[in-house]
Amino acid sequence: MSQAKTTSRPLRLLLSFLTGLALLLASPLAASAAAAPSPDTTVTWSVKPADTAQGRDRPNYAYDLLPGGTVGDALYVANRSPQPITLRVYAADGFLTDDGALDILAGGAESTDLGSWVSIAAPELTLDSGASAEVPFTVTVPTDAAPGDYAAGIVASMLVTADNGTVTERRLGSRVHLRVQGDLAPSLAIGDVVVDYHGTANPAETGSATVGYTLTNTGNTRLDPNVEVALGGPFGWARVTAADDAPELLPGSSLKRTVEVAGVVPLVLLSADVTATSQVVSRTLAGAEPSALDPLVSQGAAATAAVPWTALAILAVVALLVAWRVIAARRRRAAHAREIAAAVAAARADADGSGSAAEGTDADGTDAAGPGAATGAAAEREPVPAGGVADTGGVPEAPSPVPTRASRRSP
Repeated sequence: MSQAKTTSRPLRLLLSFLTGLALLLASPLAASAAAAPSPDTTVTWSVKPADTAQGRDRPNYAYDLLPGGTVGDALYVANRSPQPITLRVYAADGFLTDDGALDILAGGAESTDLGSWVSIAAPELTLDSGASAEVPFTVTVPTDAAPGDYAAGIVASMLVTADNGTVTERRLGSRVHLRVQGDLAPSLAIGDVVVDYHGTANPAETGSATVGYTLTNTGNTRLDPNVEVALGGPFGWARVTAADDAPELLPGSSLKRTVEVAGVVPLVLLSADVTATSQVVSRTLAGAEPSALDPLVSQGAAATAAVPWTALAILAVVALLVAWRVIAARRRRAAHAREIAAAVAAARADADGSGSAAEGTDADGTDAAGPGAATGAAAEREPVPAGGVADTGGVPEAPSPVPTRASRRSP
C-alpha cells in the first residue's frame, strides 16, 4: 500500500512539470499568432459604426460639415477568431473601381482628401478571442476645403505573410461620406459613345447591338444616374430601348459602361442615343434624405452602319434574275422584230420584181406579159375576120360555122 503511494507521487510531479513546460511554450506561440497568423489560419473579425451621438445602427458614416468643422465618432471592432489578433486601424481616400464599386487606397498609400482629415485614436488594436472594442476617431475639415462630396473608409486590417514571402492585407471597414457645405454644382458628361451592330444570317430575324459609353462626374456632388440607351434607324424608325443601372459616381470619377440591346432592325444606318437622368445623392448611403436639387439630364450619341447583308444578297440575286429575264425578253422581241422586218422586206422585194417584169417588153416588140396578155391585146386591136382563125397562142381553134345568106337573084 505504501509502495503504491510512493510510486504515484513521482508520476504526479512529472505530470506537473510537463504541464508547466507546455504552458511556458504556448505563451510565445500565442503572441506570435496574434502578431502574424499564417495564411492557413482562420481569422475572423467584424467592424461597423459604433453607436454614438452621431447615430445608432448606421450602415456607414455620413456627415455634413462646414469648412473648418469637426466631428467625433467611433469604429466598433469585434474578434470572432478562436485566438487573439492584432489589427491596424486607419482611414484612406475612397475611389471607384472599374466595375463601379467603392474601394479605398491600400494601407501605406498617401491620402489627399477625406482620408487625410481623419485622426484615429488607436492605430493598433489587440483583441482576445471574442473580445470587442470601440476605436474613437475625429474628422476635421480644412478651412480651405472646396464644397462638395467626399468619400473615404475606416478599416481594421491585418498583414499576412505567405510562405513565399508575399504579404497580403486583409481588411474590413465602413464607408465615410462627407459633404462640405457650400455651392453645389452637379454635372455629368457622357462621352466616347460607340455602337457596334451584330447581324444574323436569317433575314427574317432582328439583330443586336453593343453600346459603349463613358460617364464622368464633372461636378462636386455624388450622382446616381439612371441611363437609357435608345437605338433606331433613320428618322427614329424601329426604335428600341434598354436601361442601364449605373452605380453612383463620386465627384471626379469616370466609369466605362457597356449595354447589350436586342431586337435591333438593320436599316442601313443605326443611331444610338444615351440619356442619363441623375439624382444628387443625399448625404446618407440609404438616401433617406431627398435632394433639393433638380434631376440632371445628360446626353450622348453615336451612329454606325447596320447593313442587312443577307437580305441584300437575296435582293441582289432576285434583281439579277429579273434583269436577266427582262434582257432575254427584249432580245427575243428584237429578234422577232428583225425576222418580221426581213420577211416584209423580202415580200416587198418580190412584189417590186413582179411589177417590173409586167411592165417590160421583149426585144421583138411582143408583149412581155405572156401569151394570155398578148392574146387579149390582139383581140382588142385586130377584129377577127369572118371565116378567119383567131390566134389563141398557137393553139388552133375549130373553125366556126359561117352563116350563109340566101342568094337573091335579080329578076
